[in-house]
Amino acid sequence: QVQLVESGGGLVQPGGSLRLSCAASGSGFRIDDMGWYRQTPGKERELVAGITRGGRTNYADSVAGRFTVSRDNDKNTMHLQMNSLKPEDTAVYYCNARGVWQGWRSFDSWGQGTQVTFSS
Repeated sequence: QVQLVESGGGLVQPGGSLRLSCAASGSGFRIDDMGWYRQTPGKERELVAGITRGGRTNYADSVAGRFTVSRDNDKNTMHLQMNSLKPEDTAVYYCNARGVWQGWRSFDSWGQGTQVTFSS
């Protein structure tokens, strides 16, 4: 179908920065909406930042002003620039994409996740 791969997670100090990337691959697909989600043990998966094909964005209140989501439709990539990171940002971050495959079939794909953790 459509595969998503996240990268860029790692160990970071509070107040530091990370840039997450999501790359979509497959054939004959068009992505409409994309988003970054995160999840920690005991908590529901939550939307961090969403972006439409036209570039409209929305952010969770907890990250607004610190995180910036962007996408390149030609490259089928999405990024999440995370600044001023806090311990509560620790989570597994997932990429999600919804769209059309082979011109007519809808898809809803998730990546495998990338870890964001803190040294202390």
